[in-house]
Amino acid sequence: MKEKLTLAVSLLMGIIALLITTRYIKQKEAALNQKLQEIYAGARKVQVVVAADTIPAGTVITRKDLAMRSEFESSVSSHAVTPDDANFVLNKKTVFPLKKGEVLSWSFIEGGAPAASGLSSLVTPGLRAVSLPIGGAQAVSGMVRPSDRIDVLGTFSFPSKTQPEVMESVTLTVLQDVTVLATGQTTARQLQGSRNARAAAGASYSTVTLEVSAEEAELLVFAQQMRGSLTLTLRNPGDVTWKRDLPSVNFDHIQNALPEINLRRQRDIRHKSNL
Repeated sequence: MKEKLTLAVSLLMGIIALLITTRYIKQKEAALNQKLQEIYAGARKVQVVVAADTIPAGTVITRKDLAMRSEFESSVSSHAVTPDDANFVLNKKTVFPLKKGEVLSWSFIEGGAPAASGLSSLVTPGLRAVSLPIGGAQAVSGMVRPSDRIDVLGTFSFPSKTQPEVMESVTLTVLQDVTVLATGQTTARQLQGSRNARAAAGASYSTVTLEVSAEEAELLVFAQQMRGSLTLTLRNPGDVTWKRDLPSVNFDHIQNALPEINLRRQRDIRHKSNL
């Protein structure tokens, strides 16, 4: 009986000790978490690219393989792929496998990071880089930046369809959903790596370099030779829509289409306000 009582007391004391130890550990963890929150309260977070799912080695990366996540800037490696670089890893192979949620590093990508001083390594194989004399208001008040997605509009002088001897101005959409590789001499990689990135982002430029197909490059060069005026319209980064049968706009079209355009706009505004 005495032995059973001793065993019961020992078990009870062990349970009490375990509870005290567990409570002590939780208190220490809470204090540590509180301290970490105080340390990181003013810390800056940045967006990084992560694997949306498990990616085996040798995979050709597509948009569905990528996701974004916020991390403390101090914990992000200089080799991490940022959202500004996301377009440049598409269609490239992974050298090593990645787990779901793992931060994508340039060391995981075939060929590594684009050369900071060279543009050719940024161009997707099979595509071309072409520079256009565009800046200021033609580039959305100079707010177009490397890695942005844009449409290219052109205004040209064509012979009138009704009066061939008369030249009339016509505006049309030349290309849709085009990637900007550089503005002036600045690429996305240079902008990210600059110590004074804010000043670099606000720097003026007079040329914009776009990533296009060989056929599209010919089209843009021809448009320049026609002395047409090219203008860029800025897209949301996630907008990859493409519109068919956009009209060529001249004076007659403006006169005929404006009432319907304004009516449609008012309908869209009312629809959005009701959502």
